[in-house]
Amino acid sequence: MSDDPKKPAQADAWNRLRSLTSARIALGHAGTSLPTAAQLDFQFAHAQARDAVHLPFDHAALTAQQQSRGREVLTLHSSAADRNVYLQRPDLGRRLSAESVEQLRAHAQHRPQGYDLALVVADGLSALAVHRHSAAMLERIDELATAQGWSLSPVVLVAQGRVAVADEVGELLNARMVVILIGERPGLSSPDSLGLYFTYAPRVGLNDAARNCISNVRLEGMSYPMAAHKLLYLMREAWRRQLSGVNLKDDAQVQTLEADAPVSKGNFLLGSD
Repeated sequence: MSDDPKKPAQADAWNRLRSLTSARIALGHAGTSLPTAAQLDFQFAHAQARDAVHLPFDHAALTAQQQSRGREVLTLHSSAADRNVYLQRPDLGRRLSAESVEQLRAHAQHRPQGYDLALVVADGLSALAVHRHSAAMLERIDELATAQGWSLSPVVLVAQGRVAVADEVGELLNARMVVILIGERPGLSSPDSLGLYFTYAPRVGLNDAARNCISNVRLEGMSYPMAAHKLLYLMREAWRRQLSGVNLKDDAQVQTLEADAPVSKGNFLLGSD
């Protein structure tokens, strides 16, 4: 291929691989630079990611949606006063504000026996992901928990929240388990990726090793039914074994397209055990 900048953009020999991934590969070139179309597409994706980070959390709309199906909602705030503080001080996003702590304590007084499962929703780094996907996932989680006979907390919305804030919510509500639905850090091909983080026996001070994560929940990533399937497996095993995190592996069986029988998800490089 010529590197003459006066010639039109040249296609990449690996262009056919682009149909297999959303990664930016085989973009071609114009001289020694990217083609204009590829450069503009990158700038657009970058702008989408930035917008997702700064999009305000529309907790009013989510509250109305949950109340319309009969769910109680508690609206809280982390210790990060605004978005700028949240982005500069991750530690403040991991703890509730003093007012929110008192609000939860007041609620817990009317439910001294606690809950089997606390449900938390936080904007995280992509309120867009929460707006698009959390309602559908909450409905599925409610159905799964009800089928298991587990008691559910109100849906707790936390503005400017990070993953660990769920531990404080779960502890204050005396919950046996907690799951937080949170917007993940936007990527250049996924500004609306939702993450589910699950913890057994939540309490302040736990680290990431105590949690299990189900990532990339969105229409182009992990489907709602698959995410719910994985979460149910984790919750059942956590209930049985009284633990979560690195000691609780995701061995949920998944249905394949080629066979009617489910198979265990494993590392295909190592083969099955």
